[in-house]
Amino acid sequence: MGSIERIMAVADRVMETFNAGNQVIVVLSAMAGEKDRLISLAREVSPNPDPREMDVLTSTGEQVSIALLSITLQSRGYLAKSFTGSQVSVHTDSVHNKARIEKIDTQNIQQALDKGQIVVVAGFQGKDNEGDITTLGRGGSDTSAVALAAAMKADECRIYTDVDGVYTADPRIVPDARRMACISYEEMLEMASLGSKVLQIRSVEFANKYKVPLRVLSSFNPGDGTLIIDEDEEMEQAQISGIAHNRDEAKLTVVGVPDTPGIAFKILGPIAEANIEVDMIVQNVGADGTTDFTFTVHRNDYERAMEILKNTAKETNARDVNGDNKIAKLSIVGVGMRSHAGIASNMFKALADEGINIQMISTSEIKVSVVVDEKYLELGVRTLHASFGLEKDGFVE
Repeated sequence: MGSIERIMAVADRVMETFNAGNQVIVVLSAMAGEKDRLISLAREVSPNPDPREMDVLTSTGEQVSIALLSITLQSRGYLAKSFTGSQVSVHTDSVHNKARIEKIDTQNIQQALDKGQIVVVAGFQGKDNEGDITTLGRGGSDTSAVALAAAMKADECRIYTDVDGVYTADPRIVPDARRMACISYEEMLEMASLGSKVLQIRSVEFANKYKVPLRVLSSFNPGDGTLIIDEDEEMEQAQISGIAHNRDEAKLTVVGVPDTPGIAFKILGPIAEANIEVDMIVQNVGADGTTDFTFTVHRNDYERAMEILKNTAKETNARDVNGDNKIAKLSIVGVGMRSHAGIASNMFKALADEGINIQMISTSEIKVSVVVDEKYLELGVRTLHASFGLEKDGFVE
């Protein structure tokens, strides 16, 4: 579907909500592909463009969207007014390309709402104390929407996307995956962090912190979507809510490093200084006083992390460094795991029955994650979905 068709679809949703007697604030992202196009333009003129200027450039994508939506609504007889992040006064820190929202001044928005206008706000952007344009990083429009909903004390924040809700697994892999009617903030945070692309993690964190009800809906198809709220202690929970997966994983191992105090810091310190995020960590102690230290990073950071580790290995007298950038992470998520024993063992058995070897394991109160060879990812997702009966009627629709 083209960009203008998307604007029209959003306009239809906005009109439905407004006509139902609600005040409406719309937060828009750039049109599909626009951000990549702008970044590509910058790369054509410089291999390493200045972060501040990149924020000035990429923030224009949202401005096109809000202007077009406002014009569309006005052409249909509605009062609509667009605002950039600066005009709303979304105040952020000064970390260009990855800024964090510090506060929002709602005065301009409230004045527009009081005049009966539909407010259309550019997501993904704000301004720092110097008045410079800042952007929030990929998916930042979700965060903008939730932060604005919190600031305005909105009844609900609705995220309109290409999907009609949060599913028990990726429907492209599991055809009988089911849309969940409701999921807790905790579960959604885990799903997002473990590979679900429906919502950005920071947006769910904001919603959880300020208790903003989130609803994921389709921009194009009617329906109730998925509501994301606090865990309801009165409702019995399914053991497992969903299966998440992530293809973008890489594993690195420092082999035979001396098992001495502080060795984990010596290995991971330089990785952190390079701004590389580490996910799962496993340390094995050998009989000869050495240890094998294994961790995972995003696949895009694999080569850089490997280069850093080779230098670290020389400094720590490690025997070797090896890695694998063809792995994937499978995860089961559910607040019901707290009161049900044996979930992890059921997961391991299901994978073993399909001949899928587990390379690493990570657990928390409401999730279990394993690293497997990438070639087993889709089989693993389907196996776990069927093993825990997620295709059946229960606490999903």
